[in-house]
Amino acid sequence: MLIVIGGLPGTGKTTLARLLAARLGAVHLRVDTIEQAIVRAGLARHPVGPAGYVVGYALAEEHLRQGLTVIAESVNPLAVTRDAWRDAAVRGGVAATEVELVCSDPAEHRHRVTSRSVDVPDLPLPDWQQVVARDYEPWDRAHIVVDTAGQGPVESLATLLHRLELP
Repeated sequence: MLIVIGGLPGTGKTTLARLLAARLGAVHLRVDTIEQAIVRAGLARHPVGPAGYVVGYALAEEHLRQGLTVIAESVNPLAVTRDAWRDAAVRGGVAATEVELVCSDPAEHRHRVTSRSVDVPDLPLPDWQQVVARDYEPWDRAHIVVDTAGQGPVESLATLLHRLELP
């Protein structure tokens, strides 16, 4: 299966994707990691544009065809990116489940954005103003929404597992 996790920066995507991948024994594809590798190779500068996503779609499809579960994690801000993940699942012969993480408490969300540290060397993190000004289209189809406000990663994982109907 393909589980696509999206949401604005600071909502807990990477933390939750890592926990879910470990729990399921799945491959975790992180577009930030892919994009920074493209930058380090000298092929682009930030913002990278669609290249990181396109590489992610190809990697997801490859892993899915091998019978692996893939957790694809990115901001996933546009309908076109969401459609492309679903297309990768179709080509890989599996179902896709879309998950949007939100943090409904603006103060908590801002604190997360302004206090987090970089875990991918030289990856530029957006500041709060960049997060709130980001182009982020509303989701227009059924998907799972997990509000991470007021709960820790383990609680968010439990919520997500329940919503995915996984043990």
